[in-house]
Amino acid sequence: MENFLNSVATVNDVVNGFAWGWFAIILLLGTGLICTVITKCFQISHLKHWWGKTIGSVFHKNTRHNKDEGAVSQFQALCTALAATIGTGNIAGVAAAICIGGPGAVFWMWVAAFLGMMTNYSENILGIYFRRKNSENEWSGGAMYYLQDGLGSYKGFKTVGKVLAVIFSIFAMLASFGIGNMGQINKITLNIESAFFGNISAPQLGGVSIVNWIIGFVLMLVGGFIILGGLQRIASFAERVVPFMAVVYVLGSLVIMFIHITSIGAIFGAIFKFAFIPRAVAGGVSGSVIKMILDGPVKNGCKRGIFSNEAGLGSSVMVHSNSNVKEPVKQGMWGIFEVFADTIIVCTMTAIVVLSSGYIDLSTGLAAEGVNDATLVAQTFGQTFGKAGEWFVAVAVLLFAFTTVMGWSHYGSKAVEYLFGVKGVKVYKVIFVLMMISGAVLTSSLAWDISDTFNGLMMIPNLLGVLSMTPLVIKLTKNYVDRKIKGLDIEPMLSFDPNVQKEHAALVKEGAE
Repeated sequence: MENFLNSVATVNDVVNGFAWGWFAIILLLGTGLICTVITKCFQISHLKHWWGKTIGSVFHKNTRHNKDEGAVSQFQALCTALAATIGTGNIAGVAAAICIGGPGAVFWMWVAAFLGMMTNYSENILGIYFRRKNSENEWSGGAMYYLQDGLGSYKGFKTVGKVLAVIFSIFAMLASFGIGNMGQINKITLNIESAFFGNISAPQLGGVSIVNWIIGFVLMLVGGFIILGGLQRIASFAERVVPFMAVVYVLGSLVIMFIHITSIGAIFGAIFKFAFIPRAVAGGVSGSVIKMILDGPVKNGCKRGIFSNEAGLGSSVMVHSNSNVKEPVKQGMWGIFEVFADTIIVCTMTAIVVLSSGYIDLSTGLAAEGVNDATLVAQTFGQTFGKAGEWFVAVAVLLFAFTTVMGWSHYGSKAVEYLFGVKGVKVYKVIFVLMMISGAVLTSSLAWDISDTFNGLMMIPNLLGVLSMTPLVIKLTKNYVDRKIKGLDIEPMLSFDPNVQKEHAALVKEGAE
């Protein structure tokens, strides 16, 4: 059995190296660059407009409320997407990127986010444009549909589009059990146990502490109540928890930033310096410097940024497609804000916390010996707030990771729905909830490594779909800009389905959108 597991691990390492290697990063960044160019740098050129239509409209009735059956409000869609993206990657993931790749990794995280804004934008407008109602009158959208009906509409690509749609759905379903479920529950359990039960000698059950069993059981009960209640309950939960947890975490990080205000200049100096210079290299520069830069800050920053905001994976589009919005571009703008909030705000705050901790030498870019990136943020909060700071981070990880589980349960549901229909979703949800307790008691990392690979493999068919649909992205963006910004009286482009197009066009003209 041990030999078999070793063989599986070896194969997974090879596939993972491809799924999250340079091919993947270049494909992701390249797609983001293309989407930025074809939309004429929408995230900058129309900054005021998309900001006003997203977070600037958060208190508008149409943004926060929903009357459409089978849909959620625009704000609920954003919060559910953020619930899945703002997770342990925003805390431990950022710390790991800095410890491995140096302070310069933060710069490349920003680059990935800047380009990822338009990848997410493109995914979302395609998701809205190609979505359809299922047998339960709920919107269904995602990469599988713009692969099937978008890429598949090109001459000779019908079968290719369908096959890629199925492949994407399989990888999304499998990833939901690992990275989207057991991996997050495992991180919650370890942090709670360390912060609150570290000095308690608890009895064991099946070789695992009874504390782990209890934590897993409680999380399973709460998760089951929310997940089995459907998207409306998940969205309602996310709408209440996500803004609160993000704001409190950012405020805590700001306190630490202001305490170390004299170091801010040095922190940002180190970020920009080590983005292009290898750590601890002085004087003579060897021929391996470029490789050191690429494999250090560039690769780790881009990978962690992508892993954090998921732009390009085709995951969050599955919940954005459930929005009650009629305009594809309008939901696309929420996708821009999603990446901005996740990486530019939350990840940057974590980076400042880590770089102000004293555990990272800002002159060399090297981490102190023995530093554990998994607990580095908790240690830094502990420096400022005492034991309460470590408890705070444990609770933050709990909320970040648990909401990630809720968001990914919906992603997996939509993948299963595409593969097996709505009846298969009910079975999937039960299995998903039951597997939550496994994350609390399992210690092997192989399951997480494999699910990480599936997560990375999702992006390949998704990005092929996005790239194949760039002419449509151009048309949808131009149509919206001409109508909403330039004020031209032209027919809106809202859906590939003629019936939905006609119905939504009438509502948009009446001002219901």
